[in-house]
Amino acid sequence: MIEVVTVTTEQELSDAYAVRVRVFVDEQGVPEEEELDALDATADHFLASLDGKPAGAGRMIVRDEVGILGRLAVLKEARGTGLGVALVRAIENRVRERGLATVELHSQTHAQGFYERLGYAAYGEIGMDAGIPHIWMRKALDGD
Repeated sequence: MIEVVTVTTEQELSDAYAVRVRVFVDEQGVPEEEELDALDATADHFLASLDGKPAGAGRMIVRDEVGILGRLAVLKEARGTGLGVALVRAIENRVRERGLATVELHSQTHAQGFYERLGYAAYGEIGMDAGIPHIWMRKALDGD
């Protein structure tokens, strides 16, 4: 069973950070000081569990009246279960709750197809972030 919550406790935040570190730092080699950054202090954090165990995380910040979905991470053993989709939907719902109509994200290029299937469109040039190719993507929520 998949459950996604908005982080409200220190334990949930610790679990979310642990998922991010396993995926981005341990698996992908992103320096920890780049992964856990100053934006975390003001972000809304999300934690997804699969069968009661933390397995995914993400965050949302607001910039220029746009919700920015970021740091979406799903543990290897939970990929393909729908957990990532559930996380994206929860973050989109939070963006709506904030009265915003657009979500943007900076996707690793290998994940671009995942976001396209959820209605996101790429824009701009591919650039490097932490040594990994990324592309900006956007979705208008009013048509959902």
